[in-house]
Amino acid sequence: MKLIEKDFYIIVEDENDDVKQFASFLESTGYENIKDKNVVVDIQKYGELQLPELLSFLTLSNKHRSSKHSFVLVNDTIMIDDVPAELIVVPTLLEAADIIQMEEIERDLEAF
Repeated sequence: MKLIEKDFYIIVEDENDDVKQFASFLESTGYENIKDKNVVVDIQKYGELQLPELLSFLTLSNKHRSSKHSFVLVNDTIMIDDVPAELIVVPTLLEAADIIQMEEIERDLEAF
């Protein structure tokens, strides 16, 4: 797992070649490294993903978002209409950063 620190989030990349195994690793062993941060999971290298592969991140996404942190997947090949509303999937890293900024603003406004 490769971690790239940004100002208000962290980008997580897989160094292997199995997206389901990567999701499982993040949910268990790797979670300690990301649990207190907004997370962008860059899975662009996998190219075309099927919905079941993407859904392997659903439990982790729900867990992470319930702790008031953002969790965004980056992949530009999945049909966005097929993705459940609980998962945030965007086609670029720039859009992922924008989503996180918007969610941070929303969380700040909710605090008032």
